[in-house]
Amino acid sequence: MAVRKLLTLFAATSLLVTGCAGAGSLGTGSSTLVIAIVSNPQMKDAIALAPEFEKATGIGLKFVSLPENQARAKITASTATEGGEFDVVMISNYEAPQWAANGWLENLEPHMASTPGYDEADFIPSIKTSLSYRNQMYAVPFYGESSFLAYRKDLFEKAGLTMPAKPTWQQIADFAAKLDDKANGVAGICLRGKPGWGESLAPFTTVANTFGAQWFDQGWNAKLTSPEFTEAAKFYVNLIREHGEVGASSAGFSECGTRYTQGNAAMWYDATVMAGTNEDPSSSKIVGKSGYAPAPVVKTQASGWLYTWALGIPKVAKDKDAAWKFMAWMTDKAYVQKVGHTYGWNRVPPGVRQSTYAIPEYADAAKAYAKPTLDGIADANQQKVMANPVPYPGIQFVGIPEFQDLGTRVSQQLSAAIAGRESVEDALKQSQDYAQTVGDSYKAVQ
Repeated sequence: MAVRKLLTLFAATSLLVTGCAGAGSLGTGSSTLVIAIVSNPQMKDAIALAPEFEKATGIGLKFVSLPENQARAKITASTATEGGEFDVVMISNYEAPQWAANGWLENLEPHMASTPGYDEADFIPSIKTSLSYRNQMYAVPFYGESSFLAYRKDLFEKAGLTMPAKPTWQQIADFAAKLDDKANGVAGICLRGKPGWGESLAPFTTVANTFGAQWFDQGWNAKLTSPEFTEAAKFYVNLIREHGEVGASSAGFSECGTRYTQGNAAMWYDATVMAGTNEDPSSSKIVGKSGYAPAPVVKTQASGWLYTWALGIPKVAKDKDAAWKFMAWMTDKAYVQKVGHTYGWNRVPPGVRQSTYAIPEYADAAKAYAKPTLDGIADANQQKVMANPVPYPGIQFVGIPEFQDLGTRVSQQLSAAIAGRESVEDALKQSQDYAQTVGDSYKAVQ
């Protein structure tokens, strides 16, 4: 119960400080759903296509579209306090099993079973499992991802460099040094430095994992000042400071995506979902120029993460049937076809349905990154990506409620080190204190 109280306290606090950016009502049906959604490119496509759903069903839609950090806080606050503002919430495999255990989400198994053609068995197994609690799904995936490295094949060829089939982080650092071209505004690599447990800590934690680091050992002792964690943090910070993007301490997924697609970075390590944006001719200047390599390693077989943005129904939602109709529309096979034919096959939400990869048009459009994406998702388990066992679920996050607060605090320290406002050692010392307080609460209940 102490864990739940901590989350509820955090959520209530977040509700007071988080703003709301609404996309407005898209319909005037007798039933109007309010949907909290993350403002990533694939979600913006869904909002643009939503009037077709409204016309077909008579159900009105009002979207509250927010950047990741704000969306997490707002959605958590509303759901944890049973505020009832939202009928549908966009959450991830971090929240879904925890919130299901707390009784905050609707069990979606009956809804899926009563929807002809929805085909729950078509979901990629690891993605489906990550959104389940006691073998029941409480959220349905919109897109799924691991992480990998995008690199400019033309710049590598010009520099006489060859990307290995399975690169190490030291090789990537060496490449970044050789490709760094500050005079022409091209960074050797782009890595997230923006504060947020789902921002900079996502890529950084995968680096820490493969260096042999842990957030906590099996006895819930915090390990953020361990030699392995320190080595990983110094490597990450130094690589960004020496060969990363300008303004890295405020650069997240969106900012790195803009830099890379506009030709201002030679490499970019991030979510596999980036590939669709990289190859989108409507917005990218480097279409067809990228190769995609597995997440770099040090001591482990693999190092990519596992993540999915998904849709769930809060237990207190008033019209669950209408909410499910919308969710089914946004996550079924027909939606994939609609996006492909309307916006191009590179804009299709990846990493969710096995059938997507059998669509000839998608297979052709995604030939450079489809297999690396699926391989990354398949390899994303703790046994392959971590050198030492840990007592918590998750790869790029620690799957406990306190991590929203803890991770954000640590990310702020990491960002300060990237900005040069404090040393890595000082940043980790403060972070260790935060983490040990959390670890002690778990020791008390062992």
